[in-house]
Parts: sequence; structure tokens; C-alpha cells
Amino acid sequence: MSADPDLFTRMYERSPDPWHFRSRWYERRKRALTLAALPEERYGSAFEPGCSIGLLTRDLADRCSRLLAMDSAPGAVAQARRELSGVGHVRVVRGRVPESWPEGSFDLVVLSEVLYYFGDTDLQGVLDRTLASSRRGATVIAVHWRHAADEHVRTGDDVHRILDEAPWLARTCRHVEDDFVLETFAVEQPGAARGEGP
Repeated sequence: MSADPDLFTRMYERSPDPWHFRSRWYERRKRALTLAALPEERYGSAFEPGCSIGLLTRDLADRCSRLLAMDSAPGAVAQARRELSGVGHVRVVRGRVPESWPEGSFDLVVLSEVLYYFGDTDLQGVLDRTLASSRRGATVIAVHWRHAADEHVRTGDDVHRILDEAPWLARTCRHVEDDFVLETFAVEQPGAARGEGP
């Protein structure tokens, strides 16, 4: 079973920044490392599910021509929209993957601190849709907390073991610390966008 989507709505109702993305050095440093691990200077089209309040989104915007960010919590979406106000090539929408996965194709998919909330069926759905919407040679970046958390369905290490076993992902970077693991992958098999260039 995946985590209850209402969990996130309630968290943002209690606090505008429940994970302290703005204030914690850990979060600021992790965002910088995430950006540094991206192998391309620019991406044409990117998707970031679970964007939260949009701080990573804001930084990704400088590297992308088009960026779609999504979150299931209304409070997070409202804050992310304010954070990205005036940035015309970024769109922030409310939705929950895998069922709200957007149409179109991407050359960057950012899976930051999201995959351990999914049970087996939903996790496979996210991976299937990532493949189906990825252009040939697209980058998939994943970063996850490694410690146990009550609301997590699985550990970050388990998430990355599953990603490492995906036959269509070729790992290009791996960074492991006590607190988190970060990996980038190149999509070796195109999905629905078969034959498209970046």
C-alpha cells in the first residue's frame, strides 16, 4: 500500500515547510548536490513530481527550457506557485503520480524524496510511466533519505536497489552518504517517445 495522499495535505496544513527545506543546511546542500549531479547543462523538457514548496524546482528552472512540477498537497502547490511566480517556462500543477502522470515526453525526470512513499503497484506504475515518457538518452535523477521513517513504505536504499535493477536504466553517477543516496541514470530504452531526439 502506498502512503495516504491526505498525509501530505495534513502536513502542509500544520506547517508551511514541514521538512524545513528553507532553513536546514542538509536540504540546501542536498539540492546543490542534486543540481551538480545532472550531466547536462540544459534540458529541453523536465518533470518533477512531488515538488513540495518548489525550492528545487526554482533551481531546476535555470537548467530547463520547460519544467512541469507537481505535488498532491494543495498547500505545497500554492507555495510552489508563489515561489515560481513570473517564471514563464515553469508550470506547477496539483496531482499525484502515477495516476496523474502528464502527457508528453521529457529528457529529465526528477524523483527526489518521493519513491519510498509508494507500494509495489504504484512504484511500478511510476517507473513504467517514467520509461514511457522519457526521450532517448533522457536523464533520471533520484535522491532519497536512507533512514527509517514512519510514513515511508520502504527505505531509500530499497528504492535505489529497485532502480539499479531496472534493465532500461544505466547508472551514470552514484553518491552515497550516511543520510541519503543520490543517483543519476540514462534511459537506455525509449518509451512512448521512441525515436525522438532530445
